[in-house]
Amino acid sequence: MQPLIDHARSFRKQSAERPEEFARLAEGQSPQVLFITCSDSRVVPALITGARPGELFELRTAGNIVPPYTSEQPTSEAATIEYAVEVLGVDDIVVCGHSHCGAVGALVRDDDLTAVPAVRDWLNHATPKPAGTVGDPTVTEGVQSHILTQLLRLRSYPCVARRLTEGQLRMHGWFYEVHTGSVLAHDGQSDTFTEL
Repeated sequence: MQPLIDHARSFRKQSAERPEEFARLAEGQSPQVLFITCSDSRVVPALITGARPGELFELRTAGNIVPPYTSEQPTSEAATIEYAVEVLGVDDIVVCGHSHCGAVGALVRDDDLTAVPAVRDWLNHATPKPAGTVGDPTVTEGVQSHILTQLLRLRSYPCVARRLTEGQLRMHGWFYEVHTGSVLAHDGQSDTFTEL
């Protein structure tokens, strides 16, 4: 913890040296991208994209799961998506899964999650179960099929469906390889993930 505290202290000093940059942030935000990714500590959206403060609106969930839309039981995830699309007017949504994902790996392997009931119940939102090779530690196939399922799930959100129909929103599926730093994007024409 101490290195993080030390960095926070030095960050405060660095920000004092660039007051105009931080003053702009206080005026509001206008990110162009909603970046939905896993809570995994190895996935750092700003590091992957080079985004500066205010450029990405992030939604991080275990396994980058987008829960089913329901107006009767609003979720934090649904509120974040709706706010990004309706209030901030993002132009793009990226769903970024990653290799070596523990959540998707647990689904592919059909792990016994009785010891972690909240995790088990959250992962139940990942239907259908991602297809993949049980013995693959990178869980590539499972994560890539899971990304496509989450993109499809996003289309059920009324605000997303409307903006897509109006041609005012684009969606992207990315796969981040934590062991190489490579980012692959889903190509709808070939239905494959290829290097960005």
